[in-house]
Amino acid sequence: MKDLSTQLEQAVTLRKEGELSSSQSLLLSLVEAHPTDCMVHYQCAWTHDVMGLEKEAVPYYEKAIDLGLSGEDLRGALHGLGSTFRTLGEYEKAEQMLKKGMELFPEAKEFEAFYAMVLYNLGRYKEACQRLLNQLAETTCDEDIKLYKRAIMLYAEDLDRKW
Repeated sequence: MKDLSTQLEQAVTLRKEGELSSSQSLLLSLVEAHPTDCMVHYQCAWTHDVMGLEKEAVPYYEKAIDLGLSGEDLRGALHGLGSTFRTLGEYEKAEQMLKKGMELFPEAKEFEAFYAMVLYNLGRYKEACQRLLNQLAETTCDEDIKLYKRAIMLYAEDLDRKW
């Protein structure tokens, strides 16, 4: 019998190779055999997400986080769960998860972008646009935008202001 680590690697490889049903099947059997392993739940959530089974992914993400997922895996799970809640129309839950991700991983720019999408979904258009403009100004590699970084960030502070 293969050890858990080897089986998880196999499930991830299957997912990467597009063998989603096989990955899902293996991970569901691993969840049954190892119900308290956070990585098993996380990988199971991820595969369900990739399969377009967002609603089914949610409890696996939640369980993985509750079981003590940490580091980069926690980062991925918080982002995955936040994004999944958004796609399911559960915007307040998405906002909570993405905020938590931004607090725990302030260097992780993906949270900010997805948070802006949630703000848009919540009808907070101005705040969404401000966040996206600031992120663009802070992270762009485009030399022309870099020239206007200071102005973009200044204008983003109050998009309605007339000069």
